[in-house]
Amino acid sequence: MKKYIFGLSMMAVGLLFASCSDKLDEQPDSRWIHIDSSDKVANLLTSGYPSSVPAVICELMGDNLVDNNVVVPATHNDAYSLFHEEAYKWEDINSYSTSEDDTPLEIWDKYYFGIATANHAIQAMKEMSADPAHDPELAHSWGEAHIMRAYFHFVLVNVFAEAYKDETKSAEDWGIPYVTTVEEVVRVDYSKPEYRKKVSEVYKLIEQDIQEGIDLIDDSKYTVPAYHFNRNAAYAFAARFYLFKRDYQNSLKYADLALGANPATSLRKWASMSANTISTLLNDYNDEKAPCNYLLLTTFSLQDRMLSACRYAINSGAKNVKVKMARTGKEATVNIPATKDLIYEGGGPNWSSRIPAFDGKIYRWNAGSEYGSWLFRVYEYFEYTNKIAGIGYVHIIYQPFTAEETLLCRAEAKLYLGDRAGAIQDLGAWTASKMIDTDLTQSNINNKYKGTADDNIFVNDMHPDKMSSEFKVLTGDDLNVLNCILHFRRIETMFEGLRWFDIKRYGITVKHIYRGPQDYDATCDVLEWNDPRRVVQIPYNAVDAGYPSNDRSLDTNDGNDLRTLGYSVVK
Repeated sequence: MKKYIFGLSMMAVGLLFASCSDKLDEQPDSRWIHIDSSDKVANLLTSGYPSSVPAVICELMGDNLVDNNVVVPATHNDAYSLFHEEAYKWEDINSYSTSEDDTPLEIWDKYYFGIATANHAIQAMKEMSADPAHDPELAHSWGEAHIMRAYFHFVLVNVFAEAYKDETKSAEDWGIPYVTTVEEVVRVDYSKPEYRKKVSEVYKLIEQDIQEGIDLIDDSKYTVPAYHFNRNAAYAFAARFYLFKRDYQNSLKYADLALGANPATSLRKWASMSANTISTLLNDYNDEKAPCNYLLLTTFSLQDRMLSACRYAINSGAKNVKVKMARTGKEATVNIPATKDLIYEGGGPNWSSRIPAFDGKIYRWNAGSEYGSWLFRVYEYFEYTNKIAGIGYVHIIYQPFTAEETLLCRAEAKLYLGDRAGAIQDLGAWTASKMIDTDLTQSNINNKYKGTADDNIFVNDMHPDKMSSEFKVLTGDDLNVLNCILHFRRIETMFEGLRWFDIKRYGITVKHIYRGPQDYDATCDVLEWNDPRRVVQIPYNAVDAGYPSNDRSLDTNDGNDLRTLGYSVVK
């Protein structure tokens, strides 16, 4: 049986909802690929891994970065790109070109491109075998295709839709199209009900794909497993998915499968990493053979250049900053937390000051440390296409799944299952991997995360119980352990964007204080737990083509609506 697939150009497959291009009407000729063997299916799937991640957007919308125009006196820096300022202000992100990296369009495009690739592979396998899942030549690729399709939709729904709340409430929230078929026409109306799904429906379909594929992954089929959904990466994804869905038993199950009997052997070996040059550090950190690196993605990203533009950074904070509130125009006085203390300089429950593993690995800009600092891991690789002209492509390698992040997923699952001691044990293993030699105890956790978000920057202002009545509310020692887990996740996933997903799923209040390059006064805006701006707007290209936009408008008329609270007074 012959199976052909179009060359998967951006406009044909990735940009599912964009306006039609004249090129789509042309005969593709040599761009057709004959898919008629297991090797060709495997190669096709390799091409579907995205070359973009939502890290830049999510970091800007979250609470890891401060605006240096506010915390560094007398500065009026431009953002590296105009859309960075829009993201930081939680506005609709529209100021970008279709060729620009790290944009909402890039995420929408690249992840639906990967979904289309998986669907073509699945269709080809169906035509090659009556039962691909039990065909020894195809079963592994069948598993990989379903896990890929599940993960790509998981990223999209967590960026462009509300966080999962519960089966009832998430049935009221619009999600994203869950695409499971090969499209044979140029333009499909994905706003139709059969495509456009609610968040609860998207999660059900993700789970179906996970269960269809996860047991079929065979690492021996890969030449370099770390650049594919190998077995540990698939287990880690399942652990995170079920954690976000609050199915803690399944999250624990898959985290255990990924981590094995002795997780310490899989965690990153910081002590053996050479800090002689940033290149050697990067090579060690991104080593595809390192057991901690479950999945690696090579992307086109300008995150390093965004940070070096000196507008947004992990930096010191500021106290008693006079601001105008974004929604009311009233004046207030606010404090800006030092995110460098929250992430790597401010100590933890069983260590003081900087994390030992980061010594000699934190870099500052030539302009001076007042503009912030960054851990080497976000540094770029440059691929020259013309060395004489000095032009080429900027790459950053991201780690969507690691042993460390999976360990923290497991700690959170254990905590909600009533095993607080087991959660602390996992957290202690995480600190030991960061070269911290003091034992982690409930006592030092209580001491670090005591008080409230009003008086302790390490405590989160969380509102998950308002998002769902089914959410188990933690108090006392359990709540302190949860804040410890979220703190460690913030450190572990810096620059990756996962902190933004934690903000969404826990309804964490976020404050942004910003001052544009032409502004004299600073402005403060507050993102409450139910603020619709937590949902990234659908790319304008898709909206222009007729796909419904997300409703991100604030209801400023209803005095009882929590979206209007917190704008006149900031503690």
